[in-house]
Amino acid sequence: MNNILSILDSYTLDNPDDIAKAIADDFRKRRIEKNLTREQVAERSGVAVSNIVRFEQKGLISLKNLIGIAMAMEYTSEVKNIFSEPKYSTMEELTQIRKNTGKTRAHKR
Repeated sequence: MNNILSILDSYTLDNPDDIAKAIADDFRKRRIEKNLTREQVAERSGVAVSNIVRFEQKGLISLKNLIGIAMAMEYTSEVKNIFSEPKYSTMEELTQIRKNTGKTRAHKR
């Protein structure tokens, strides 16, 4: 049942604010599971406690601070690999991806 709910979540989280809040909620759950206080995460990551509080409450955080707390929580590879694989939903997109592999710039269509 959890698997079905997680699939449904991926379709209902369709705006940046909702996704940011969901990431923040997941972070808080993982932090508590590891029995870490915000202060301990701040110390390990170099991110101010106030930034961690704002992230957990509002989903707001800079990319650099998100990377810092992810590393402190041992989620480095998950963050590093966010754009590591090409994503496509049609064969046309896949063809375009293969055509552009290795290019260093995009061009207007």
